Amino acid sequence: MLNIIGTYECKVDSKGRFAIPGGLKKQLLSVVNEDFVLKRSVFHKCLELYPMSEWNKEIEGVNKLNRFVKKNNDFIRMFMAGVRTISLDSSGRVQIPRDLVNFSSITHDIVLSSSVNRIEIWNKEMYEAVISNPEVDFGQLAEEVMGQLSQDEKD
Repeated sequence: MLNIIGTYECKVDSKGRFAIPGGLKKQLLSVVNEDFVLKRSVFHKCLELYPMSEWNKEIEGVNKLNRFVKKNNDFIRMFMAGVRTISLDSSGRVQIPRDLVNFSSITHDIVLSSSVNRIEIWNKEMYEAVISNPEVDFGQLAEEVMGQLSQDEKD
């Protein structure tokens, strides 16, 4: 599994392109020549960029869903809405399709935020609002999510 680390601020040009920062590109060396998958996030108005190898692992679970159950079919349709296969161009840039720019309210300033095996792409102002949300007590959230795991489960 790929473990991506870091948060990077970037600029998007008028054509919806941005360059992958050097620090991030170093972490992606093993997958930079693969295609990537770009999709809408499930919970936020941001995008998710997966190396193809990580996307294939993610989609394995989706492919196990019984498509004769309506809610499964509805989920798959919504999960796959706007999904694109993309490649870095010769200058190491990513092109964000117009519909995904509109979905995520991406403007000139963006944040690329690591999310373990994928990269979230955020409108900078929206990212700042989400991570500084006063309604979320991160310490309490960490305890609820991670506090019940034994050390063996964490390793």
